[in-house]
Amino acid sequence: MTPADPLSATLSALADPTRRAILARLAQGEATVNELAAPFDISLPAVSRHLKVLEAAGLISRGREAQWRPCRLEAAPLKALDGWLGRYRRFWEGSFDKMDAYIASITKGDEDDHRN
Repeated sequence: MTPADPLSATLSALADPTRRAILARLAQGEATVNELAAPFDISLPAVSRHLKVLEAAGLISRGREAQWRPCRLEAAPLKALDGWLGRYRRFWEGSFDKMDAYIASITKGDEDDHRN
């Protein structure tokens, strides 16, 4: 499955906390399905289904070394997501700057009230 909209596939894959935890583990290095399944109270087939979603979104790849199929994190979709979010980062930062200025004005007003 290669979606026409990779960003939607990435966001959909990241919507599940188990898949986010799997990605966090893979950020530390390659791992087998058994290693990835260890912290979860779910079956190996359920972990495999999560891995298929992550693989379809391009967030992980699976190698082949004899009988071992290590999974590894693929950063390109996350980089694309970060680029998309970057357009909104300016809005957030501007909003925080406005909030900081407002808090500073309130704090200054409180200080002036306490001096009188």
